[in-house]
Amino acid sequence: MKPTVLRWLPLLTLAFSLLCGLSLPAAAADKKEAKAKPAATAPSEKATPTLPADHEAATRLQVFLDRANFGPGKIDGRFGGFSEKALGLYREAHSLPPLPAAPAPAKVEGQPEKTMPLPDLSDMDLASVKTVFIDYVVTEADVKATGKLPQEVPEMAKLKWLPYANVAEAVAEKFHVDVDYLKELNPGKLEALKAGDTLKVPNVLPFEIGGVKVLPLLDQIAAKDAAHEKEKGKQKPKAEAGKKSSEAKGKVADKGKDAKATEEKQVPAKAGPLTADQIAIKVDTKDNMLRVFENEKLVAAYPVTIGSAQTVSPLGEWKVKGIARLPDFRYDLSFLKTGERSDETYLLSPGPNNPVGVIWVALNKPGIGLHGTSEPDAIGRSASHGCVRLANWDIARLATRVRAGVVVSIH
Repeated sequence: MKPTVLRWLPLLTLAFSLLCGLSLPAAAADKKEAKAKPAATAPSEKATPTLPADHEAATRLQVFLDRANFGPGKIDGRFGGFSEKALGLYREAHSLPPLPAAPAPAKVEGQPEKTMPLPDLSDMDLASVKTVFIDYVVTEADVKATGKLPQEVPEMAKLKWLPYANVAEAVAEKFHVDVDYLKELNPGKLEALKAGDTLKVPNVLPFEIGGVKVLPLLDQIAAKDAAHEKEKGKQKPKAEAGKKSSEAKGKVADKGKDAKATEEKQVPAKAGPLTADQIAIKVDTKDNMLRVFENEKLVAAYPVTIGSAQTVSPLGEWKVKGIARLPDFRYDLSFLKTGERSDETYLLSPGPNNPVGVIWVALNKPGIGLHGTSEPDAIGRSASHGCVRLANWDIARLATRVRAGVVVSIH
């Protein structure tokens, strides 16, 4: 991406995000409030949960898929839904035979929903996930990433950063895990977390909110590589060139074995980032999965939420115009409900609880983009206002794989 494009991205993001917001704040606020309520106190703070064997097996599969960039959605220790879809796409990408559909699990009154039985996955190296859960020590950075999050938009607009509502939410997003499952893994520990506390979490590559602003974007990498090559290609000063020329005249060139050996020692040129026409994004509105292709090969897939009946995601082929990290969001309730602009708008600052999440991938369709969310629980279970919404940890990974000009097909 050219530097000039990067300069206008924040302004473009404001305009686009105006058209693509979420219905805030009622549902989000209620959810945040629910998260803050103390969980039932366990008999002992140090009690170790007895995790059903099928839940641990399902978690191992979810961790495996998440590590492979075939997102199963939030990790919850249950096989089904997005886990089943991600598994099917992973197998397709690795030329493994498709699996028969598994029967729906039976529900037991008063008990958490059971996981579907796992199919025979002996042709997959699930044993590569040697450790399904790890102990994580809460850091000062986790605590500092939280803060008071107002429920009303006018009050939210006064903040310079929209933080996590509490430490449990911050840790859950960091490890791509459902908050309720995090409670299940750590009974009695989530209500008053502080730096130094130890939690049991899924063994995935953590999502770091502090690293979003320095995510390596392909256009920036390409620009740096081009600048480096240009610098290397500059002519050397005449004095230096003359010196080398005279030295060369005093030597006898050997075009035999020495020349051949020198040629063999040459290091191959480093391959640059993929070009836009080598990458393709396909969003399937039927299964709510976004697929990433590189050189026509399926390499990644992530769960998404798409438009509603009132604000349908635009079917067709579009192109990425640019990527904004930590975008603002202009909230206009009238526009979100009726499509008519009003004078009552609020500019919401960046942060993990910004309605469009931590990344905005702008498309060449006004008001439409791929973006994150403040509500990972809602992925695949609610509708967006025409955009394609991903969990923050997934949109951050996707952002490093796309660049301006990449075709995004919504079908």
